[in-house]
Amino acid sequence: MAGHRGHGWMMIACCIPMILIAAVLVATGVVSPGFLVYAVACLGMMFVMMKMMDRSGMKM
Repeated sequence: MAGHRGHGWMMIACCIPMILIAAVLVATGVVSPGFLVYAVACLGMMFVMMKMMDRSGMKM
C-alpha cells in the first residue's frame, strides 16, 4: 500500500480552500470571526478521521 501513503494528507489539503474562503469572509465582514471555528473544526475532524483510518490496519 505504499502508493496510498500520502492520501490522508491529500484529503486534508482539500480543506485548505475552505479555510481560505472562511478567512476571506471574515476579513470582509460577511461572517463573524466565530465562523473560523467551524472551518478549523472541520479540518481537525478530517485529520483525526484520516489518522484513525490509517491505524485501522485494514487492507483493501
